[in-house]
Amino acid sequence: MPSARTVTLTGWGRIAPSTATLAEPPTAQAAADLLCGAGQGGAGGGAMIARGLGRSYNNAAQSAGGTVISTARLNRILRLDPETGVVTAQVGVSLEDLMVAGLPHGWFVPVSPGTRKVSVGGAIAADVHGKNHHVSGGFASHVTEFDLITPGGELRGVTPGADPALFWATAGGMGLTGLITQATIQLKRVQTAQVKVDTVRTADIDETMAILAEHDKTYGYTVAWSDSTARGKALGRSVITSGDFASPGDLPAGRDPFAFDPRARVGVPGTFPPGLLNRYSITAANEVWYRKAPKSRAGEIQSIGQFFHPLDGVRNWNRVYGPGGFRQYQYVVPFGAEDAVRRSFAMVSAAHAPSFVTVLKRFGTADPGPLSFPAPGWTLALDFPARTPGLGLLLDALDRLVVSRGGRVYLAKDSRVSAATLEQMYPRLEEFRKIRAELDPAGTLASDLSRRLGL
Repeated sequence: MPSARTVTLTGWGRIAPSTATLAEPPTAQAAADLLCGAGQGGAGGGAMIARGLGRSYNNAAQSAGGTVISTARLNRILRLDPETGVVTAQVGVSLEDLMVAGLPHGWFVPVSPGTRKVSVGGAIAADVHGKNHHVSGGFASHVTEFDLITPGGELRGVTPGADPALFWATAGGMGLTGLITQATIQLKRVQTAQVKVDTVRTADIDETMAILAEHDKTYGYTVAWSDSTARGKALGRSVITSGDFASPGDLPAGRDPFAFDPRARVGVPGTFPPGLLNRYSITAANEVWYRKAPKSRAGEIQSIGQFFHPLDGVRNWNRVYGPGGFRQYQYVVPFGAEDAVRRSFAMVSAAHAPSFVTVLKRFGTADPGPLSFPAPGWTLALDFPARTPGLGLLLDALDRLVVSRGGRVYLAKDSRVSAATLEQMYPRLEEFRKIRAELDPAGTLASDLSRRLGL
């Protein structure tokens, strides 16, 4: 049996802690033995769930009273073809690891969320998305195959062509169909490790949405940082950054075109004063951030870290919220429901609920997974200190708005939506439950999240 110990875990939001046995299997076979033992009521019995780097904002990678299977030791890149950009990596390999290995050969990850410190397994289980969803879809669209240990301990090779139902139930399925041990991914060809970025500062939500829609036609990556505390005529004012990977000719002479330094520059101490991020400090910070941005700037060369993962430059940045932690709320509503986006900003501003990081962007074609989050439309992500007064009432109201417009929230970030509300958001939920029941009739795979939502 792999080494195991009792631990208390949270997600990246540092809320809803629960205690479980943490096992760290060194091989895929050891992980299979764990799952097989659980299914037979053996030494590894009880509910289980996999955990990568712990970057889900909620309790998706926790299982109170059960066993959490860490993928930390399944962390090798098995093959990387420098000519084709096809890489096969174990489940615990991070997107950062893929960048470090691929960039010297001119290959970047096909989709990157706001942090590169996500495991390959987590990227598939949450079908993560990035600033290029409008052209590249979700992460799972670039996965050609993965090996999956089913709850009964069977190791299966799964491809979207040969087994589409299982492939797409796993993509976005939050680890509930089995444990991925390795995956094969098609990387993206790039000419440099730098991004050529255009910046526009907008006056209000209408200008923000109009420019985002226009930029989606001409840029591979685009996103808006929005001021959630702005009011009146300035409601929804934003700083939009759009870009594409630079060519060698865009760089200053003598610069290494594939230089990439993933190190964090600063760190947040383990103890941080509670209440430092509040309505007043976040309002002031948002004002400074908005004002320092240029009204318009073209062709700025930024590093991958600057453009894709600015928060990764601060080690343990989630600690700035203090011991109370934070909740992230992210939804998508269809194109045509622009009124819901405007209404969201008005509701947040009126509630004086301070969001430290507020991101608005557009999604393209959805992946086929029944629980994959992105769908064509507008997606808004908000980060609130968990102890914000009246936050529960605000998020409940946002739930009702999202449901009324045919939208849904992101399972990798949700920490409080009700099971009944989720039923209204994910019309294919029963399809997922049926596949899961066939794979795991004993309910071996279960997380705190899945139990709350009845997944």
